[in-house]
Amino acid sequence: MIFQHVPRTFVPLILRNTPFRMSTTTTTAATDATAKLYKWAGADGEFKRQVSSFRETIAPGTRFAPESGRYHLYVSLACPWAHRTLIVRALKGLESHIGVSVVDYLMTKDGWHFSSAEQTPGCIPDNLNNAKYIKEIYFKANPEYSGRFTVPVLWDTKEQTIVNNESSEIIRILNKEFNQFSSNPELDLYPTATAANIDATNEWIYDQINNGVYKSGFATTQETYARNVAILFEGLDRVEAILAKNTYLVDNKFTEADVRLFTTIVRFDPVYHGHFKCNLRTISHDYPAILRWARRIYQMRGIKESVDMVHIKRHYYMSHIQINPTQVVPLWNGPDLEVSPDA
Repeated sequence: MIFQHVPRTFVPLILRNTPFRMSTTTTTAATDATAKLYKWAGADGEFKRQVSSFRETIAPGTRFAPESGRYHLYVSLACPWAHRTLIVRALKGLESHIGVSVVDYLMTKDGWHFSSAEQTPGCIPDNLNNAKYIKEIYFKANPEYSGRFTVPVLWDTKEQTIVNNESSEIIRILNKEFNQFSSNPELDLYPTATAANIDATNEWIYDQINNGVYKSGFATTQETYARNVAILFEGLDRVEAILAKNTYLVDNKFTEADVRLFTTIVRFDPVYHGHFKCNLRTISHDYPAILRWARRIYQMRGIKESVDMVHIKRHYYMSHIQINPTQVVPLWNGPDLEVSPDA
């Protein structure tokens, strides 16, 4: 079966003392900072995120019915949006039912590409379609596709097409539609009773924080940067106030809102603070409630194994050559999330 090529524990732990080992993929492939791939801001200096193009869902009795082994995730360990899907897959215990391919951390002018685990530890090549680049998956689904080639991608091995490439929708599919195969079906990250509150929380956290770090980091004018970074920290202050009185973001229960924010927070100090110039404050020293919350989530089953700080840091600092042309990667991995949240 297709998914048998994917090991259950496919992601290395955070390597705090690992010597810097370069991917065998050459870094000179990403040398043209004027390439279209690196132009994410408009004429006004504001970052514009592309709307996802593939928006189908999985449900019984439809073209895309839930089946074990039928669906496959294409992800990057560096990408916070793809990271969400890995977390929910792990929390729901779906590792044996939904396979995974992991792209290399280095994004070149041709986009995400695949490497072997020997070339770049943590990578899993595309053993389904034998693609060399993620863009090949998009063109296989739609030869006329003209958008960005993003991850995550939820692929249907039966229909040979992309079901969905919007992370917020993929995590809801994984949360609900595979419970018959899940080893943790009782976990519901989007319960009906609190759905409206989750949606409302997601909306402002996405705008101010999840996307806010990108709007700050990819801004190309001082005014745009200053405005967005101020909004970002207003959002973090608001989260801190919530978590100072509550264990989790919405109704004091662990939900998808926590998953969606966690993947940004775990990258904040080691990447966004410096690389994206989000440096008014740090999670480590200025947000004790957020740090305690992040440690609690990090120590849940399967979460720690989904965090690969080598891929995370090297992707941002080595791929965004319009921001960091030297491709030098800082050493700090951020706060120690192994510390007990109750310490």
